[in-house]
Amino acid sequence: MPNPARQRGRQVNVFQALALLLTFALVAGVGGVLAAGLVLPGVAVANGVTDLTVTAFDDLPTELDEGTLPEKSVIKAADGTLLATFYTQNRVVVPLTEISPMLQHAVIATEDKRFYQHAGVDPTGMLRAFVQNQASDGGQQGASTLTQQYIKNVLIDAALAKDTKAEQLEAIQQAREADGTEGYARKLREAKLAIALEKRLTKDQILEKYLNIAPFGASVYGAESAAQYYFTKSAKDLNYLEAATIAGVTQSPTKWDPVLNPEASQERRNRVLKLMFEQKFITEAEYEAGRATPLAATLVPSPLKQGCMTAGDLVPGAGYFCDYVTKVIGNDPAFGPTKNDRIKLLYRGGLTITTTLIPGEQAIADTEVKAGVPVEDPSGVASSIVVVEPGTGKITAMAQNRNYTAVAEHGDRETPVNFNTDNAYGGASGFAPGSTFKPFTLLEWLKQGHSLNETVDGSVRPLNENMFTACGAKGKNKKWTPGNAEGNGRTMSVMDATKNSVNLAYLTMAMQLDLCSIMDGAAQIGIHKAGGNAGEGNADAFPANVIGSNSIAPLSMAAAFAAFAANGTYCKPIAITSVVNADGVELPVPSAECSPVIDPKYTSALTFALRNVWQGTADKVTPPPFPTAGKTGTTSENEYTWFVGYSPLRAAAVWVGFSDGMRPVQDMTINGKFVPNAYGATIAGPTWSRFMTQTLAGAPNTDFPAPGDKEVFGEKVAVPSVVGLSEADARNRLSAAGFRASVAPAQVPSALPAGTVASQSPSGTAVRGSYVQLTLSNGQPPAAPVDPNQPGGPGGGNNGNGNGGGGGGGNPRP
Repeated sequence: MPNPARQRGRQVNVFQALALLLTFALVAGVGGVLAAGLVLPGVAVANGVTDLTVTAFDDLPTELDEGTLPEKSVIKAADGTLLATFYTQNRVVVPLTEISPMLQHAVIATEDKRFYQHAGVDPTGMLRAFVQNQASDGGQQGASTLTQQYIKNVLIDAALAKDTKAEQLEAIQQAREADGTEGYARKLREAKLAIALEKRLTKDQILEKYLNIAPFGASVYGAESAAQYYFTKSAKDLNYLEAATIAGVTQSPTKWDPVLNPEASQERRNRVLKLMFEQKFITEAEYEAGRATPLAATLVPSPLKQGCMTAGDLVPGAGYFCDYVTKVIGNDPAFGPTKNDRIKLLYRGGLTITTTLIPGEQAIADTEVKAGVPVEDPSGVASSIVVVEPGTGKITAMAQNRNYTAVAEHGDRETPVNFNTDNAYGGASGFAPGSTFKPFTLLEWLKQGHSLNETVDGSVRPLNENMFTACGAKGKNKKWTPGNAEGNGRTMSVMDATKNSVNLAYLTMAMQLDLCSIMDGAAQIGIHKAGGNAGEGNADAFPANVIGSNSIAPLSMAAAFAAFAANGTYCKPIAITSVVNADGVELPVPSAECSPVIDPKYTSALTFALRNVWQGTADKVTPPPFPTAGKTGTTSENEYTWFVGYSPLRAAAVWVGFSDGMRPVQDMTINGKFVPNAYGATIAGPTWSRFMTQTLAGAPNTDFPAPGDKEVFGEKVAVPSVVGLSEADARNRLSAAGFRASVAPAQVPSALPAGTVASQSPSGTAVRGSYVQLTLSNGQPPAAPVDPNQPGGPGGGNNGNGNGGGGGGGNPRP
């Protein structure tokens, strides 16, 4: 750590600082810089302050605390395409060997022509500057060497690294005025530090440090960034004219900036050329040719672009993905212990962040989501799409029909809010997924040994929450009458209930399961509520959530369905594949933590059911020409509509609705078409299909694994005989064996007591979970059978001709 500037409580006034500076310059000039460098002998000066000033000099630091220079960070797509740049100072640190000798010469000629002769300070220059400054009514001469200028920049940079603006301003003031002793004391401190630095480093090392830290424009730091900004080339490739332009900037970075002030900059460049010629770094011919060349003819500027608002320049609509990446860095402890540390790392750490975004897929996603609902559509309806690769968790595309902005004041079709993500990652607070949530109930149904072929009651009827179980406890006594979008419903197979997305059928299934188990199973594959902090909690275990009432982020839905596509392997969605810092060291990044969490036999059966969506709720959508599965979703008043689906290669979620709240998407014109009621197959399904069809065209689109017979048709077990039991006892016995009972509408004559079971169907064996129909006795004995051979019987003759045997084809009574 640096030594303290002086003991606490000591006051050194401006006169004393000036006296000390003059003493130092005189001693250095007579005895040599290194002799005067670190210990100043007592020299009598005016008003007898020698002892004080000498002591003050001795207290000045000799060690420079050189922190790591802030460098710009870049975010890149998976193929290396630049998405965005972030910096507090636009800088790329390079070794001296990567900086053109001409730029080195130009800087030395302009800033410190005796750089290779002095030992850190230039006594002659200091005295000359003092004399001229005393005689001048105007500007002050600095007389700082390159070494001293480097030190000043280090002190200012350390000040800028403080956490708050107030701390930065205070530290900058101290760096510039040396604790209140103003410029002379600052020069003195710089001088002592410069001498110490020159004893430790070579001239070339100091020059390299200076060329990397110095400001070379209003927002450009270091030689490499300056070369890239003004001339779109590396610093090592600069010619003498370009070098002169850059070298002339650093004295007043804004005033001489070639882009901001080209006329003034050209005059300054020509002054540098003259200095280079006088010091024999260029020939007279080069000097004259250079002066005659207009500055504008040499500039090839690359405009400074910072932040995610530039991400869409090369990759359409990539601003939201870029913003998500910055939120991942800000939220994840892998990048630092506090959020402030992580943001500093992004803006100062010189990171190269390679992401999962595939530019081609992103371009298709951006095009198709805006084709579904154009950005400027008068309806104002919003839409988004997010894509995840099964088995890796990589987010390959993320788009929405809005223009990304990071400014507070923006148009109504511009927003910084990412519709695809959790609130904690720059997103909205999620959206109710409607029927796209049903596959999580189907998953638990299969896990509990039920099959797709089992029948369930899908009829609309009054329900009560106490008909459901959550965490082993019955629900409260609260009536509830949900409806079906497609009508009153009927008894149907689970396969048909899935294909046609029948609410009551799925609620009937949920009555036979535990709601907590359904939500726990969903949580295993990443489903959580989107509001507040990411992963704030499982979806709520209440009946309405079976048909999707909690708000879930589209990204969570896409990642969960990706687990179905990956045969039960769930991967957390990831956006970053590698982060390399300025020193070339690879930093840890958030892991997808892929793990098999669902038995493939269940995902195979679930996929088998979801493949029928194209014959059910999405029958008006043209499916991709390869194996896919999916689920439509629509909330109760058509506020939010979804399509979430997958192939073995990609899973994607498309959402449509108003982003500012649940407003019905009904009786309005969207993209030129009148929409009486929006459903999952209206906009979301076609958008999903167009994206998948284009993205996976020509890819190795394999089929899904075949489901097992047990999951499709169920397991056949013995059906207990319940004939002779009361209806209640029969139901209980069948339920205990895994069957459900239905009762025939009409009772039949039977010798058994009225109300008991006269017959059952099936008997013997049947699929567990299936219905057994019970026929009850009416208590009336059946009629006696008629002997067909008796007169008057159906087979007897009574016509007197002896031909009574021709009526044997009559039907007996039931």
